[in-house]
Amino acid sequence: MAPQRFHEQFDQIQRSMPDVPLAMGPDDAAEFLYEKGVVLARDGAEARVVEDTVRAHFTATADLVEDHVRRAGPETNRTGVTRIQVGDPNHGDRTGDRAVRHALRALREAEGRTGRRMVSRNHIVSTTGNANSCNPCEPLPALLTQTPNPEAVAGSYDPDTAVSVLVMDTGLVHDYRSYPLLARVQGDLQIAETDAEGILQQYVGHGTFIAGLIAALAPNTDITVTNTLNDAGAILESEFGAKLFEAVDQHGWPDIISLSAGTSNGSADGLLAVEAFMDAMRDQSTLLVAAAGNNGSATNFWPAACADLTGYEDTVLSVGALRSDGDYGACFTNHGSWVKVYAPGEQLIGAMAGFDAPVPYVYQHTTYEACRFGFTYACTCQYPRHTGVLTDTGTTGPGKPDQVMFEGFAQWSGTSFATPITAGLVADRMTTTQEADPRTAGAQLLQSITEYAEVRGATVPALRPASWQPVPVVQLAPTP
Repeated sequence: MAPQRFHEQFDQIQRSMPDVPLAMGPDDAAEFLYEKGVVLARDGAEARVVEDTVRAHFTATADLVEDHVRRAGPETNRTGVTRIQVGDPNHGDRTGDRAVRHALRALREAEGRTGRRMVSRNHIVSTTGNANSCNPCEPLPALLTQTPNPEAVAGSYDPDTAVSVLVMDTGLVHDYRSYPLLARVQGDLQIAETDAEGILQQYVGHGTFIAGLIAALAPNTDITVTNTLNDAGAILESEFGAKLFEAVDQHGWPDIISLSAGTSNGSADGLLAVEAFMDAMRDQSTLLVAAAGNNGSATNFWPAACADLTGYEDTVLSVGALRSDGDYGACFTNHGSWVKVYAPGEQLIGAMAGFDAPVPYVYQHTTYEACRFGFTYACTCQYPRHTGVLTDTGTTGPGKPDQVMFEGFAQWSGTSFATPITAGLVADRMTTTQEADPRTAGAQLLQSITEYAEVRGATVPALRPASWQPVPVVQLAPTP
């Protein structure tokens, strides 16, 4: 029986933020997660309109026994939004929130008059960010005989011309500098790498892996990694917008931001609480290279899908994942016209955790019997086979979870990792062509593409680094 990864990860994310009741959306369709009982609105006049409109709607329809409509956070902040409580967060279960749903409905007429969205759920932004709410696969320890893939390219470092790259992620493992390629990387450490029993926690090493890929492909870089997504790789949208501002306040606007996180939101617009940051970034020269997400869907995934919005075409570069042979899209990759380029994102090998001493990891999820997206190659849904601690494997209850040891390197898959490969190639182009503007370099890189891949029947531009080695795929017989 295929594991219900969305529910497994729902529980894990909920445990990481116990004071924030969560629900699935839209309704019980399980496309994204959001905060129960709360909506977001722009500060000032719009927030007051939202409060008054929702209160009138609830009064007219008798949907509320007592008046829950009130501010649930500070009215003025860098994101330009405020949280408005519209219902009891403890009411109902995880399959949806009636009060939030009615609050969104109440504003439809007002939004129709103004021509823009005035209210939004407070979504969970995560490194997982998909309808299965987990990375396409958990990391696999790399064999000592395996070499990094992509391998590090030759090049020198010049502090006067180095390209600055900010990685918004889970932070760095404590011993990351033991790997020479990461010796110059700066940033935040992972807050808690292991549990009380010394077992590596899920998502630990995600930011380290990303930094290693950028360093391998772009030697002339100054890489900084934040631990913005430290807790289960997830954060509330309202907090995420503020954290983006905090990062650039602390480190300055970089040439490139590599972001392997996001969420869908059931909307053709971006994330309300990230809107102010995106507008501020548009006035800089920074290029945001963002992961397209791992839903195997054409649904917009934000902020990557901003690449298709007017005014952000040169500001955001959205990245999907190629499978291990580089000829087709990985089964899990999101796709569509809003995904501007694809790069290797399956079975990559890089720096992860356990450099100074081996560290154990217990798998959280059980592999599927067949690809959950319907593909017939031996994809990351199915291989390598393992049993996870969170998954009920049958009528006899949970199986014995598999444990492995990490000794520095891992094999990992996801649009999370196709993204830093692309960021690294943009940074390297800035160095080799002496192009100081990252957006110009990104546009030039796309224009120079002569190789293509096939994703869901469409021919798409593909970036395949010279130091990346394709891995042949195994085609499976169709399931009867």
